[in-house]
Amino acid sequence: MSARTKLQAAATVAVALLGLAAAAPAATAAPTVGAPAVAAAPTADWLHTDGNRIVDEAGNQVWLTGANWFGFNASERVFHGLWSGNLESITRQMAQRGINIVRVPISTQLLLEWKAGQTIRPNVNTYVNPELEGLNNLQVFDHWLALCEKYGLKVMLDVHSAEADNSGHVYPVWWKGSITPELFFQGWEWITTRYRTNDTIVAMDIKNEPHGTPNDPQRAKWDSSTDQDNFKYACETAGRRILAINPNLLILCEGIEIYPRAGATWNSPNTNPDRSPNYHYNWWGGNLRGVAEHPVNLGAQQDQLVYSPHDYGPLVYEQPWFAGDFDKDSLTNDVWRPNWFYIHEQNIAPLLIGEWGGRLGQDARQDRWMAALRDLMIENGIHHTFWCLNPNSGDTGGLLLDDWASWDETKYNQMLKPALWQHNGKFVGLDHQVRLGGTDSTTGMSLAERYAGGPGPGDTTAPTAPGRPTATDVTATAATLNWAAATDDVGVTSYEVLRATGSGAATVVGTVSGTTYRATGLSASTSYTFTVRARDAAGNVSAASPALTVTTPAGNDNGDGGCAATYRVTSSWQGGYQAEVTVRNTGTAAISGWTVTWTAPAGTTIASLWNGRLTTSGTTVTVRNEPYNGQLAAGASTTFGLTGSGSGTPSGLTCAAS
Repeated sequence: MSARTKLQAAATVAVALLGLAAAAPAATAAPTVGAPAVAAAPTADWLHTDGNRIVDEAGNQVWLTGANWFGFNASERVFHGLWSGNLESITRQMAQRGINIVRVPISTQLLLEWKAGQTIRPNVNTYVNPELEGLNNLQVFDHWLALCEKYGLKVMLDVHSAEADNSGHVYPVWWKGSITPELFFQGWEWITTRYRTNDTIVAMDIKNEPHGTPNDPQRAKWDSSTDQDNFKYACETAGRRILAINPNLLILCEGIEIYPRAGATWNSPNTNPDRSPNYHYNWWGGNLRGVAEHPVNLGAQQDQLVYSPHDYGPLVYEQPWFAGDFDKDSLTNDVWRPNWFYIHEQNIAPLLIGEWGGRLGQDARQDRWMAALRDLMIENGIHHTFWCLNPNSGDTGGLLLDDWASWDETKYNQMLKPALWQHNGKFVGLDHQVRLGGTDSTTGMSLAERYAGGPGPGDTTAPTAPGRPTATDVTATAATLNWAAATDDVGVTSYEVLRATGSGAATVVGTVSGTTYRATGLSASTSYTFTVRARDAAGNVSAASPALTVTTPAGNDNGDGGCAATYRVTSSWQGGYQAEVTVRNTGTAAISGWTVTWTAPAGTTIASLWNGRLTTSGTTVTVRNEPYNGQLAAGASTTFGLTGSGSGTPSGLTCAAS
């Protein structure tokens, strides 16, 4: 919306809302009674995707950094906290403190009620919120949207559950009881139609945390079928139906909980309820392994797709990766990269971590996890919405304290503030006309101010060429490249790494936001020529950097190669066992791959193996790394597991690094 229209909407919203009807309004170019204030703006705030970036309509790169505020999804059917907090004060403080988008959980039941004209008078303290006197819950929502426009905030809607229930998110799928999958789609269509010209709502998170295991009566899967329980198909279908109404909305597809390991199918048994060898487990909504084989297809609007995993720490659930020593590298290699980070690294689509956060200062492991994820998001420009604003979130606490007015300054300053979009000492919003925090804000800026005189049709100046790369940690199969940054009249947004072999043409092998890149998949005793070029937000590309030629050393096949393996039986039963093998880099430089071999005792066979690639020849067992767990820093380790029949201890255990 234009700045003028936004100011008019803020000034007249109270009058307009008193007569607000629940039915969807007809599409018009000007506000009407019974409809949210909307207008066709010459510089709309819609967002789109470009590889792993999110950009505005002029091609400027943006960073969505926000928080969650729940309540509309619950039985109260309105934001929690309005029993004591002031709606405008909370909204203004979020914007002034740098939150540029708010993820709002809702329920399909609520959408269907609103569609049918069924509203309630919510539990709101009208002494604290006199402007909400007499408003129903849909009118409160529209009043809040006008406040978001006033303070430069954007909104993402999230169907958190099928039913309006404080615990509705526990149910694993997107239908329940009388709420069918078709009604789930229709709820999305209704709210999209209602706000289709209001660019305050810029994103739709199709369903919160689809999950479930093979033991559950209902569970979400991910494949290329049209089965009712296939969330990939559900997100694809909902996304296409939304985009048919408004092709400018971002569509967020979360992950699921489990995904079959190599050799298993969705019909494989869950032989170990705690950690099945037939399935990869992760957080609810956090398993996006299926994207590699079954990506979501939004057709002509593929540039609206964002994948959105969730991630939490040990105070929410004691995942196995928190049991021993862990750090940012081990979490990246063992958990984040195989489940979702590869989507960003391979430039498939943007990522938005829809939920992360938790209590601070109560568990050192929790603090270590939260800082590691925060740093990963900052370093890679990954979008996110912190969980959550609400102090009444039982297992995480909130950014606000129990009075719904004071902020948890330690949590905000240590964990969230460093991960908010900032430029020249101010927070950056996603609205082109209104500063984040309001027209007179001293803490925030608008997108127009951020890119003043820069990207868009008028920006035709390419960045300077980056410096010549240097190579470190060169192995037979990998090398780490570093280079001096390029400069640009507005700003460099990414770097493309090009590689050539012999007299062959150079091709792009990676895109990164920083000035370092780990080149993997190289061959021993081979010469490679690397160059780097810079790209700005308008798409201008620099000349290539001076070239660097790297010759990889011969491979090391002597059996000790800088790594060591430890074999441990973790459980056994009559006729069978489960074991875990730890692979540790014992050298002083990073390795990019490993191979473990041993001689199996007579009469034993391996039934299944995960986190590694198995081959056998007689009694010789060979396990090589997967693509996601081969790279180990000096001193770092990873594990793979297996189940087998028989008993006995293997002999001749060796590890070779590459």
